[in-house]
Amino acid sequence: MTVNRSIRLARRPHGEPVADDFQFDEGEVPTPGEGQALVRTRYLSLDPYMRGRMSDAKSYAAPLEIGDVIIGGTVGEVVESNDPKLKVGDLVQNYGGWQEYSLTTGKEAFAIDESVAPASAYLGILGMTGFTAYSGLLAIGKPQEGETVAVAAATGPVGSTVGQIAKIKGCRTVGIAGGPQKVEYLKELGFDVALDHKEPDLRGRLKEAVPEGIDVYFENVGGHVWDAVLPRLNTYARVPVCGLVANYNRTEAPEGPDRSAALMANVLTKSLTLRGFIQMEFVRDMYRDFLEEMGQWVSEGRISYREDVTEGLENAPETFIGMLNGKNFGKTIIKVAD
Repeated sequence: MTVNRSIRLARRPHGEPVADDFQFDEGEVPTPGEGQALVRTRYLSLDPYMRGRMSDAKSYAAPLEIGDVIIGGTVGEVVESNDPKLKVGDLVQNYGGWQEYSLTTGKEAFAIDESVAPASAYLGILGMTGFTAYSGLLAIGKPQEGETVAVAAATGPVGSTVGQIAKIKGCRTVGIAGGPQKVEYLKELGFDVALDHKEPDLRGRLKEAVPEGIDVYFENVGGHVWDAVLPRLNTYARVPVCGLVANYNRTEAPEGPDRSAALMANVLTKSLTLRGFIQMEFVRDMYRDFLEEMGQWVSEGRISYREDVTEGLENAPETFIGMLNGKNFGKTIIKVAD
């Protein structure tokens, strides 16, 4: 326990990240101060929001600086502690980032229970991604029994959870994903309609699949998927905007006419609600209910989840780049240590 391997931001990516944007580093394992604990990372979560933090464009959170350890949710074991809330041997969830060891406090980390679910699940279905789906759908989408709920990136950790919660709430569900393997998985999850956005004429196929329109659309992607969905939105439809992964690597405005006028016309004439959100804004009011309900749904088998696990911290950059290109299948996780 003398060397702390980490991955830092070497330079800001221009468009799609490449290997040279990441810097591998070795330093001393930090020593916990008063009120701090040292955590050895077991699992690291990779998520699309990290691409935004690598940019210095104005956003909802401060950007990473060059040389910073890349941010990320982690699950790890407390190996030293000067915080009475955290005991050596505890498994905790925190934001340790892309490194083997990190410092935390009892205010920033909370203990997890492997008797409820495996440790890695607290980075997915029982962690930030699960709560993102839960809070965005229920607080903004407000699905009602009998309504149609559509979701993009529907085999991802957020999208797949959105669809399954919508089914629990009595809705008809439409999942949109990329590739035949993912479409088959949507059927396994119980989606009523499963569409491959890589096949031709998504707009026409979606129109046929939802003759009565869409009441809730959970947006994870943007791009041509959004272009197909917009005409199908019903009056008073709700659109929780969670992510726009199709745009994250853009370096310039998309080609073609400005569609903002058409968008605003739809918002006005259909009384649409488009609401961007960050899951943290709902933690105070909804997180306790989320842990109780989601834990119950998972234990009862009403919600299932899939993880895409890669071993080795050194493989985080390549895996992250692949995730942004849709190469992951399920929640993207790096196994850092046993």
